[in-house]
Amino acid sequence: MMDYSKQVKEIATYFRKNEKDVKDFKMGIEFEHFIIDKETLKTINYFDENGVRDTLKELEALGWEGYYEGEYILGLSKDDKFITLEPGSQFEFSMKPQKDIMGIEKVYFEFLGQIIPILERKNQYLIAVGYHPETQIEDIKILPKQRYDYMFNYFKTKGSHAHNMMKGTASLQIAMDYKSEEDYVKKFRITNAFGPVMFALFDNAFYFEGEKWPKHNVRTLIWENCDNDRSGVVEGTFDPEFGYEKYAQYILNHPPIFVDDGKTLHFTGNKLAKEVFDPENYTEDELEHILTMVFPDVRTKKYVEIRMMDSIPYPLNLSVLALWKGVLYNEDNVEKAYDYVKGITEEDIQRAKQDIIEKGLDGKLKGETVYDRGNWLLEVAKTGLAEQERKYLQPLEDMLKMKKNPYAITQEKQSLGKKEAIEWCTLNKLIEVE
Repeated sequence: MMDYSKQVKEIATYFRKNEKDVKDFKMGIEFEHFIIDKETLKTINYFDENGVRDTLKELEALGWEGYYEGEYILGLSKDDKFITLEPGSQFEFSMKPQKDIMGIEKVYFEFLGQIIPILERKNQYLIAVGYHPETQIEDIKILPKQRYDYMFNYFKTKGSHAHNMMKGTASLQIAMDYKSEEDYVKKFRITNAFGPVMFALFDNAFYFEGEKWPKHNVRTLIWENCDNDRSGVVEGTFDPEFGYEKYAQYILNHPPIFVDDGKTLHFTGNKLAKEVFDPENYTEDELEHILTMVFPDVRTKKYVEIRMMDSIPYPLNLSVLALWKGVLYNEDNVEKAYDYVKGITEEDIQRAKQDIIEKGLDGKLKGETVYDRGNWLLEVAKTGLAEQERKYLQPLEDMLKMKKNPYAITQEKQSLGKKEAIEWCTLNKLIEVE
């Protein structure tokens, strides 16, 4: 029998250990993309001729270091840059945390500068959308990775759209530091309270299973029907006693699906984390694995991870970073935003999610439209950024002035044909290929 109070304390200690001094605050970001055929818009699978495996191999030949599972190349790293694959071969790019947005932009363009010429030769697009625009979910092959096999089989018993989540969605995720438990709690509550706003502002899934999606926010609907054990808002987020230990209890009372001892993956099924996490004998890698096996809107690791945004193209993707940096890395703005969301409950957020699926930007969060709340957040963010970073908010500001989101931009173009409608979401156009 594991010592539950010791388990809680070990996880809480991990969070405390990762507090940062304000002068050391950095930002992390993960960009997820699909690789699709330029003509048919169908997904490029891992095993296809000129498929994702071959693209990884070509990058490896350019000096990236391959990560293998058996004979399969499943990821790459080079200096501070990382490429990983999601279960449906979604192409995820991340980097070591950076202090400023300019640094993130530079590293992202270095990555694009290497991958786009490879894809151009194959007549393929790298595209940032929230859901795959063409291919049916059963036609997207699962990646040959043991962890994904375990998850795929586990999710069969869960929500109706769990496999859509694994293979058909792509998101933008950002990570923000915290300086203390009090600071962590404020940031965690603020970002959760703005969850429906983030889902709606950055809704970028006009097509679903090859057809026009008749409502809005398809990724919101998918997450609501994925696995309630590990998605949505962390229970107790808005309770007075919420903090490191409460989040630790949330982790311990959910099943991690499998555990990783550094050598082998062990399937644990419906066993809860508190049944498998040994607080007397564990590695940091084991603990970090357990922390990544829940998928709430906002997640706690070494940082606060904000996960609601669909994958969106440049430069709008950097607007998200600027938005949250302007709010969360300015003391006055943290207080202002924390005061603004006081009184919002988990139930309010749940109702708002249902409303944005039906009404998009006109959906309401506690009596106010998510569009108006998004504008409020934007105005606050502007005051928290230095001039050279404020410019990154411009794409978001321009979009909101027209009362649009990415879904609406694609909707306007749909009469031109699907390929033309989503072309603005491709990244190929950013890089000149000789």
